[in-house]
Amino acid sequence: MWAALGHPLTSIEMEAVEANAAALGVSVDALMERAGRAIAEEAVRRLPAAPAGVAILAGIGNNGGDGTCAAHYLLDWGFRPKLWFLRPPSQITSHSARRCFERVERRLPIEVGVPSAEELAAFPLAIDAMLGTGQAGALRSPYREAVDALAESRVPVLSIDLPTGSRDAAGLRPRWTVALTVPKAEMEAATAGELVVRDIGIPPAAWASTGPGEFLFFPPGRLERAGRHARVVVVGGGPYTGAPALAALAALRSGAERATVIAPQGAAESIQTFSPDLVVRSVGRDRFRPDDVPSILDHIESAPPEAVVLGMGAGADPETVQAMGQLLDRMAGRRPMVVDADALRALGDKALARGGPAPLVATPNAGEFVRDFGGVKSEPLDDRRQRVQAEAGRRRLTLVQKGDPDVISNGVLTVENHHHSPFQTVGGVGDVLGGVLGHLLGEGLSGLHAGRLGTYWVGEAGIRAAGSRGPGLLASDVIEALPATVVAGWSRVRHAE
Repeated sequence: MWAALGHPLTSIEMEAVEANAAALGVSVDALMERAGRAIAEEAVRRLPAAPAGVAILAGIGNNGGDGTCAAHYLLDWGFRPKLWFLRPPSQITSHSARRCFERVERRLPIEVGVPSAEELAAFPLAIDAMLGTGQAGALRSPYREAVDALAESRVPVLSIDLPTGSRDAAGLRPRWTVALTVPKAEMEAATAGELVVRDIGIPPAAWASTGPGEFLFFPPGRLERAGRHARVVVVGGGPYTGAPALAALAALRSGAERATVIAPQGAAESIQTFSPDLVVRSVGRDRFRPDDVPSILDHIESAPPEAVVLGMGAGADPETVQAMGQLLDRMAGRRPMVVDADALRALGDKALARGGPAPLVATPNAGEFVRDFGGVKSEPLDDRRQRVQAEAGRRRLTLVQKGDPDVISNGVLTVENHHHSPFQTVGGVGDVLGGVLGHLLGEGLSGLHAGRLGTYWVGEAGIRAAGSRGPGLLASDVIEALPATVVAGWSRVRHAE
């Protein structure tokens, strides 16, 4: 499946895959063991016969653990590895990497610090196990000095997963890179050298289906550093008032700083009574009409939000659909948007010509998908997956086709979410998902990442709420379960090792 994916994954996507693999029963210990052996095998292909030496420069994360595990195998096969830890081994950050270190610490030479170019030049090969996929930004000491020493020594270098300093103009330029499972999107041919991809036993379901690793797309540090800041506007209501209120409250409970509902006057008065936490703005009369579009845009631009959620409860009156279409014409591609419910009728092929790079996520249920995107009801899952991916690609948007399972696609990559309670198939939960997606887009997530995380998060919140509510579960119960769900999710992925 990984070869068939035909698309590299970003480092954060790979982290999510590994966390999902752990949830499927594949331990980090097992993955590191397979990675270490694969790296050792690739090193042997590039080394003179045993007992040739090999220099291994290791960091204190899992990339260093992979390199240390490779040293174990190289020792067993008669080679003479020497380890340099860029930081003291006492600072190793994961249980799995520490296990690999303890297995070799009394069997081979280990030094702490940056080797000199002269020391490195004495080896026929060096293994770069310093940073891997966890790196970001410009190189800092001691990694910069280590990269300089490797360059000066002219020793051939084999990097693990991602060359150290791959995004730094002064970063390492290895002769070979061993990519574990799949290539990484951050790689470039000019910086990675010859690329070798090795399978380390991650099950395809770790990417093809959502899991707890999705919470890595929205880590707690994002809020811990800057606090809540994303503002979401929900444009909806008219014949229905609960739907836009649920979407806005879900945006707040998922972490948005403010949620504003723009609704026709009659609906706005009802929505304001639902919660004092909502900001409500009224336009027009009983439903949206094309004449209301300038006022709606004025409200949005007077305090520009990070994302807009469009369509919940607006109704299918032709004038309302026309107004939704005009709003799409003005905003699609210029501001992150979720298009749901009645606004889907107005979507048409507008996404094909949208005016900018901002993500647009459409969230049809099964009936809406058939009505607005084609296909037939109850078609086989493989056919549905293919149709969702084809339509997402053709319209240049992300589709979150709600169902059992949810199917999420950006036209290139397609994922399923099977994670939800049967009791949450109740009116309003789709609106909850729309609000969560709006907030995640407002936080800067891509459409695909928002779709993955949003569907899993709402599903897990439904499972948690159903534990006490059972078949009496309401959409509002799912909203109230959102905060505890994300806290538990963050804790799980932080302590997966």
